[in-house]
Amino acid sequence: MNHPTQAPMTGEVRIACGDVWLPGDLTLPADFHGLVLFAHGSGSGRHSARNRQVAQALQHAGIGTLLFDLLTAQEEQVDVHTREHRFDIALLTRRMEAATAWAVSQPGLQQAPIGYFGASTGSAAALIAAARLGRRIAAVVSRGGRPDLAGPVVLAAVTAPTLLIVGGADREVITLNEQAFAQLRCNKQLAIVPGATHLFEEHGTLEQVAELAAAWFTAHLTQRENDEPTEHAS
Repeated sequence: MNHPTQAPMTGEVRIACGDVWLPGDLTLPADFHGLVLFAHGSGSGRHSARNRQVAQALQHAGIGTLLFDLLTAQEEQVDVHTREHRFDIALLTRRMEAATAWAVSQPGLQQAPIGYFGASTGSAAALIAAARLGRRIAAVVSRGGRPDLAGPVVLAAVTAPTLLIVGGADREVITLNEQAFAQLRCNKQLAIVPGATHLFEEHGTLEQVAELAAAWFTAHLTQRENDEPTEHAS
C-alpha cells in the first residue's frame, strides 16, 4: 500500500449542479492513484466525522478524496424538518453524476480512476450513478448503506467491483444488504463488522470500515478486471 511522504494537497471547491453550487473538499495525496467521491447518508454532509475518518485512511493509502454536500444549505434546512430530500434518491444521484463530471474535468483528474464511497441513502445514489456511468467507475464501497433502494434492475447493471460493509448488530440493514448483494452481478463482497451498530460507533469498528475500504479501493482503482464476477461473504 502506498504511503505518501508529502503532505496532500487540499482545497475547497464549488461544484456546479444544474442551477445550484455544491461546496466540497478535494484532497489529493502526492502520486495519488485514484479519486473517491463520498455520497453522504441521511441528514449528513461533507463534515461527517465518520466519513472524514474513512477519507483520511484513503488519503494515507495514496487515494484522493472528494467530500461534498449533496444538498444545498437551503435544502438541508428544509430536510431537517421534512426529511424530504434525504430519501430523494433521484436528486442525490443527479448530484453524484454532476460531481463526477466536475471531477473528471479538472486538470490532472481526466484519466484518474474514480470510486464511490456511499453511506446510508447515499449508497443507493452511488450505485445508481455507477450503473449509469459503467466502466468509468472503478469501484464502489457502501457503509451501513441502503443499496436496496437502487432497485434490482440497477443493481444487476452495476459493473464496478462493489463492497458492502454492514455492522454485525445492524440486523435489519444486514438483511437489506444481503438481498441487494444477491442482485449484484459484478465482482462483489459483503463484509460484516462484528458487534457494530448502524453508525459504527463502537470502539474500533469504524477503523475496520476504513481498512476494508482502503484495501478495496487500492485493489480496484488502478485495474479493470476482466475476470468472471466473483463473490465472497464474510
